[in-house]
Amino acid sequence: MNLKPLEDKLVIKKIEKEETTKSGIVLPSSAKEESNMAEVIAIGKGILDDEKKKDEIQVGDKIIFSKYAGSELEVEDEKFTIIKFSDILAVIK
Repeated sequence: MNLKPLEDKLVIKKIEKEETTKSGIVLPSSAKEESNMAEVIAIGKGILDDEKKKDEIQVGDKIIFSKYAGSELEVEDEKFTIIKFSDILAVIK
C-alpha cells in the first residue's frame, strides 16, 4: 500500500468489532454498528512537522475517532479511512 496523506491528515484502518455478543448471540453484518476504533497506518507531513502533534500520535497507535469523520476508500482490496488530526478523540495505550 502506497498511500501518503497530506498536511494534517491520517490514514487509518478500522478495527472490526466482535461479531458475537457477550451472551453468545451472533450478529449479522447488517446489525453491526460501524467501529470508531482504528489503527494509524500513515501520518501527514503537517502533523510530523508539528512537535506538539508529533509527540501525541505515531504510526501503529490505536485511536478512537469521531463517528462520522473522514472519507472511506478501498486500495488493493483493503478499506481505509482518511481523517483530520482534529477528528481523533483519544489514543489507546
